[in-house]
Amino acid sequence: MTKTIDKLDLQAHDIWAAFSLLTRLPVPVDHARAGSRGAGAAWAFPVVGLIVGGLAGALAMFTGWLGVPAGMAAASALAFLAIVTGGMHEDGLADFADAMGGMTVERRLEIMKDSRIGAYGVIALSIALLARWSGIGELSGWTTVFTLAAVGAASRAVMVWLMFAMQPARNSGLSAGVGKPSGTTVLVAGGIAFFTCVLFTGLSGVVLCMLIFAAALPIYWIANRALGGQTGDVLGAAQQSAEIIGLAAAIAFLA
Repeated sequence: MTKTIDKLDLQAHDIWAAFSLLTRLPVPVDHARAGSRGAGAAWAFPVVGLIVGGLAGALAMFTGWLGVPAGMAAASALAFLAIVTGGMHEDGLADFADAMGGMTVERRLEIMKDSRIGAYGVIALSIALLARWSGIGELSGWTTVFTLAAVGAASRAVMVWLMFAMQPARNSGLSAGVGKPSGTTVLVAGGIAFFTCVLFTGLSGVVLCMLIFAAALPIYWIANRALGGQTGDVLGAAQQSAEIIGLAAAIAFLA
């Protein structure tokens, strides 16, 4: 496991490392350098969310300008996000939901490593996609771009916070390999998320950011009780929950 970096040590290459970890985009990353940085590069997670979310919003806005129905424009944004990220957060949500059907911690962790999807996973994924599709469909124009950028940034910062607040549920896996970010790294990630929310949604962004982080609390509680900590799937489930709550809150504030 990579050691926690305790001092403020931000490197531009961390952004490429974050893109390499959270997306399928062919970025110029030095994998050896990224591996040595580990959790020290997690401050850049919300930067990835901001850019990917903003691009998804721009696609939805552009298709809307072309006269495409709002529902199809929202679907295009979801498709873009799934392709760019490889559906890793959606996969995490499905695996996390399936794991809740296990009777012991060991069995739940075993289920989460299974590439097959069960009924709980299908239901959770279907509800999440429907909620996100409905939310994006309620947005229009530049509001779509700004909202998806803000929610994308904050929901990725939530992942950094959970990596810091929870111990790994297993000694192997993606999350355990990245390591635990320092408190300073969490503050930087949270600061980027907060600034993005306020910049793009005004003063209501303060409450928006708080609600997005609060959305991860049920995942935090369930994962600690059912798994004994966090995994990459737990982080993915938290990101999806935070994104859904963020969309709902943004619509309420901006409508």
